[in-house]
Amino acid sequence: MRIAVLGAGAWGTALAINAAGQHEVSLWARDAAQRAAMQSARENPRYLPGQPFPATLTLATGSPDEVAAASDLVIVAAPMAALRTMLAALSDCRQPVAWLCKGVEAPADGRAGLLAHEVQAQVAPLLMAGVLSGPSFAQEVARAQPTALVAASAHAAVRKALVSAFHGRSLRVYENDDLVGVEVGGAVKNVLAIATGLCDGLQLGLNARAALITRGLAEMTRLGLALGARADTFTGLSGLGDLVLTATGSLSRNRQVGLLLAQGLTLAQAVASLGHVAEGVYCARTVAQRAREAGVEMPICESVVALLDGQLKADEAVAALMSRDAREESA
Repeated sequence: MRIAVLGAGAWGTALAINAAGQHEVSLWARDAAQRAAMQSARENPRYLPGQPFPATLTLATGSPDEVAAASDLVIVAAPMAALRTMLAALSDCRQPVAWLCKGVEAPADGRAGLLAHEVQAQVAPLLMAGVLSGPSFAQEVARAQPTALVAASAHAAVRKALVSAFHGRSLRVYENDDLVGVEVGGAVKNVLAIATGLCDGLQLGLNARAALITRGLAEMTRLGLALGARADTFTGLSGLGDLVLTATGSLSRNRQVGLLLAQGLTLAQAVASLGHVAEGVYCARTVAQRAREAGVEMPICESVVALLDGQLKADEAVAALMSRDAREESA
């Protein structure tokens, strides 16, 4: 199989390295200087240093649609902010397409913030498309450490192509046709990971972390159901699995934001120190907005938004959550 990975950040590069053990993989970078550096080093020194490229991984040149046309499967490894532009460039693509980003598009030009499949429906409605998601850190995937992912799409051909491309000795790929649920899980877990990082940074204890993750999963599920997802999706890889990893793993950028905010850094300082995108920072407000529009209560996400906007300090955000009225657990 010929696989095109459009985007040479850490996650796109890691998947390209992993898949190149079985397939011909072309990795495309928007920045010519980055592509030249990777060609010279035969690794991605900026985003994934120390992980050498297999011989079957080539660095693609040309436009995204040209690279896609020469492939059997196209992986869009761009952040959420760039997804609309990338999908528009691929609108005539006949090959299966899957994106990797987890988040919600920022509102713009009167548009509400959209999930990735909603963006695709607007700009490239004829694509056979879906998402590859689940609990995964780029470094571990590049090192071929055991990982399980979920391939979600309304199109069986897309799901099958993703399984054929990535299912192997170190990766298990499960199929799921609940695209909405998988995307909601991927977006909301990033916001909740900021809250968990805050909890750990304030040294509130393991009891508090467990409570936060559990109640966060309830928030995620409520929003997903309101948007048309299935409840069982949120006990799977893209729900509970991704939430646990991102909320507790030391490699989580979103958790790191919460830790840094707990230390007293400003949001700008925390984000600048990462050197990578932390999607939870950019989609927290939009997640909360979608929840309000759907009539769904998400107090943890709302507290994260207030913290990011400077309306609450770290300890005040925790106090606000703990002072909420008592209620049944299912509420």
